[in-house]
Amino acid sequence: MSTDGIDSIDVAKASVRLAIASREEEKELEAEYRAKGILTVAVDVGGNLINSIPKIIERALVASKRCGLIKDCHVHDGAVAGAAREAIAQLAPKANGLNVGGKIGIARHGEHLSLCIFMSIGLLHLNEVVIGIGHRSIPDI
Repeated sequence: MSTDGIDSIDVAKASVRLAIASREEEKELEAEYRAKGILTVAVDVGGNLINSIPKIIERALVASKRCGLIKDCHVHDGAVAGAAREAIAQLAPKANGLNVGGKIGIARHGEHLSLCIFMSIGLLHLNEVVIGIGHRSIPDI
């Protein structure tokens, strides 16, 4: 646990809450987490899961850099891409070949980075809901 009481579980919870929040709730959560020293960002994703994997990773990287969660270096890029791939691997068994829509929530505090993907899987009128999460440790900013 870190000296300020925020650990990897707290960062993971923040990414999950951000991913499942509405756009209105998202802004409130970002302010709440910023006050605690947790940097956050969320971004929408969708499409055929398999075809969208590169786009999902790219959107996570761009959003993380734009909001200052990570530096523009290969170690930080690799951490976000790795966490995204881990989350996608958890979603893929349910969504392989199907259309999905949802949101990525990313949170960072110190060395902890967590990325959560929350999606609805479109199958006729029977939508399934799935969540995947990845965590990486990276050098502090």
